[in-house]
Amino acid sequence: MALYRYVSGREDLLEAVVVRLLEGLVGRVDAARPTSWQQYLQLLAHEIRDVSLRHPAAFPLVVSRHPATPWLRPPLRDIETVEHLLATLTDHGFDDGRAVDAYKAFTSFLVGYLLLEVSMRVENVAAVEEPMNEGSADIPEQDDPDTGLYTAPHVLRMRELLSQDRGEEEFEIGLEMLLNRIEQSVSH
Repeated sequence: MALYRYVSGREDLLEAVVVRLLEGLVGRVDAARPTSWQQYLQLLAHEIRDVSLRHPAAFPLVVSRHPATPWLRPPLRDIETVEHLLATLTDHGFDDGRAVDAYKAFTSFLVGYLLLEVSMRVENVAAVEEPMNEGSADIPEQDDPDTGLYTAPHVLRMRELLSQDRGEEEFEIGLEMLLNRIEQSVSH
C-alpha cells in the first residue's frame, strides 16, 4: 500500500514494473556494437532473455501488458525499441515488408520461448488478467501522438504493415523455418 503514494493505482504500478524491466535495452544492444543484423537480433534476444531469467515472476507482465500502440507486439512493446529494430534491419538492406516480417517472427519466437522457459522456473506463471480501470496508466486503444510514434519514422512508415493481421501465414512461415532448421541440424 505504501507504493500507492507514488502511483495512482494498480495499472500504473504494473506499467512502472514493465518500464523498469526493459529500461536501457536499446542502449545495451548499441553498446555491444553489432556489425550485422544477425548479431543485432542475437544481442537483442539475449538481453530480453536475461530480463526474463532475472525476473521470471514479473516477465509475464512484459508480454501481457498493453504495448505503446495496439499493433506493436511484446516483448518489444515500446516505440523506441521497435524503431531501433526496424531502422537496423532497413539499414542492412531489408525492405519494409521483410523488416516487418522479421520483427513479427522475432517477437513471436521470443514470447513463445521465453514464456515457456520462465514457466519452468516459476510456479503458476500466467498472464495478468484484464486490466482494471484504476489509476491513470494509458491502455492504448488507438494511436496516440504522445506515445512517440511521430518521432519514429520507421515505425510510422511501416505502421500499416505492422498492423496487418497475417497470423495464419506467419505461423506457417515460422513453423517452416523451424522445421528447416531442424532438418539442417539433423542432416549434418
